[in-house]
Amino acid sequence: MTETKTVLITGTSSGIGLATAVAAARAGWRVLATMRDTAKAGPLLAAAAAAGVRDAIEVRALEVTDPASVQACLAGLDRLDALVNNAGAGHLGTLEQESVAAVRAVLEVNFFGVLNVTRAALPLLRAAGGRLIAVTSVGGVVGQPFNEAYCAAKFAVEGYFESLAPVAASVGVSVSVVEPGAVGSEFVANVGFTEDLVEQAGPYAPALVNYLARTRDAFANAQTPEQAAAPIVELLAAERPAFRIQTSDAARAFTAAKLSDADGARVQALTAGWIA
Repeated sequence: MTETKTVLITGTSSGIGLATAVAAARAGWRVLATMRDTAKAGPLLAAAAAAGVRDAIEVRALEVTDPASVQACLAGLDRLDALVNNAGAGHLGTLEQESVAAVRAVLEVNFFGVLNVTRAALPLLRAAGGRLIAVTSVGGVVGQPFNEAYCAAKFAVEGYFESLAPVAASVGVSVSVVEPGAVGSEFVANVGFTEDLVEQAGPYAPALVNYLARTRDAFANAQTPEQAAAPIVELLAAERPAFRIQTSDAARAFTAAKLSDADGARVQALTAGWIA
């Protein structure tokens, strides 16, 4: 019999994180499902029970921006085979209309939060020969209007992980980034697509109205969280996980406008050669 492997997933109270936790448990993983407020675990636990995998999921509190919370979450773990950095927060705004402090707060959650968890988990992943995954976004490849801060954070994660990947591989840890496009989840609602945004946009209001109309159309044809989670769970079991994957044909087409090296293999071969 093979030993059950353990994956820690951040941001599992809803959306892609919740769906990934349930799907990973169904695939035979022991899942450490983390979230800032464990009082919000009800939907996850209900979905796990409905799927018959409640016993495979352990909920833990984790605030990714707080190193003490990260250490407390990982305390007592003697093995970790995979980490899925999924926790994040959307943000709409443009520089003239918001403070640099607001931009910094977006990076704190979406970039530095990923680094906090990854840094703490790497010794365990290294010992297990495990894998490290970050859920980024097509916004980590293509900059998008009124998403300057969010895209900056996702670009930063992609750049950091692309640079880390050959280094981590040298000690037995595979690194991948997952790029969803539009996904229908609470994440979108939490961004705050409200009329107040337009009222506060000043001279940028006409452009913002057009952007919001386009975005509503895109999310009308969004993937479900379960569809976006499926490639993540496939990565957990892949014999040779790609560095970069998109979760839908639409996401692949969108990123292809910028990426000719669609799965990251060419860049990885190049930079791995630099340290071999």
